[in-house]
Amino acid sequence: MKKTLLAAGLSTLMATTASGETIGVSMALFDDNFLTVLRNGMIEMAEGMDNVDIQVEDAQNDVAKQLDQINNFIASGVDAVIVNPVDTSATQAMTAAAEAAGVPLVYVNRQPINVDSLPDNQAFVASNEIESGTLETFEICKNLRAAGKGGGARAYVMMGELSNQAAVQRSKDIEDVLSMDMCNFIQVVDQQTANWSRDEAQDLMTNWLSSGEPFDALIANNDEMAIGAIQAMKAAGIDMASVEVGGVDATADALAAMAAGDLDVTVFQNAAGQGAGALDAALKLAAGEDVDQKVYIPFELVTPANLSEYTK
Repeated sequence: MKKTLLAAGLSTLMATTASGETIGVSMALFDDNFLTVLRNGMIEMAEGMDNVDIQVEDAQNDVAKQLDQINNFIASGVDAVIVNPVDTSATQAMTAAAEAAGVPLVYVNRQPINVDSLPDNQAFVASNEIESGTLETFEICKNLRAAGKGGGARAYVMMGELSNQAAVQRSKDIEDVLSMDMCNFIQVVDQQTANWSRDEAQDLMTNWLSSGEPFDALIANNDEMAIGAIQAMKAAGIDMASVEVGGVDATADALAAMAAGDLDVTVFQNAAGQGAGALDAALKLAAGEDVDQKVYIPFELVTPANLSEYTK
């Protein structure tokens, strides 16, 4: 109910803000389940408002292509730009281009490296990544303790794209939780990147399994990698009840995997809320209004115990 009311409130707010605006949106990659939800949420929100035209482009994970898209949006006279950055360490050039043209810019979902020095007409809307990996890893720690593994457990860690701030922060979250007295019984066997990809995660998990190393948990930076790892484990005949698996995002596929008993933990990242918040900020900035430069949509822990609240 809270999520429904939040969406309704944002919709009402934005309907009053819109006044014939054109917003250019550059997404890092269309072929990503979570980002698809975020993108579609913005499109649907814009379609429900009067006189708002949203133009969405796919950067196809290419930094140079994304910068070209931003420059093209600016040249075409858009009122504001929304960017889901390909590489969060390469956002300074995007900020500079928009600032020089006097066009408002809003980063969404992925934190730009220059987030603490954004110009007054730029903002960042996402969820606080310190919460994501922390919630995921601490729940896995509690589950392993409850399963009698408190004397010692072993875990594999799958990281997202290392150029991405979310992957860096979520991996640090894992490290921080496992250094706590309550959870330091968990030893990391190995950690490697699978670049947010289900296919790459399946291949990586298959390689790890071929080593024959015993393990009790798989902690992934996102759900797609967790699902790929699950597919590899099931193909190898592993009983999913014997291993803890966690991810982040609470995608539809992840919730289905949890309902099937394969995924133990995920963390809901409100893609629609982030998209709505980014569009709201862009419209306000285009209208010359002040906005908070950092807007965080809270993460929420999802387990089998509260799964039904999210499958709705």
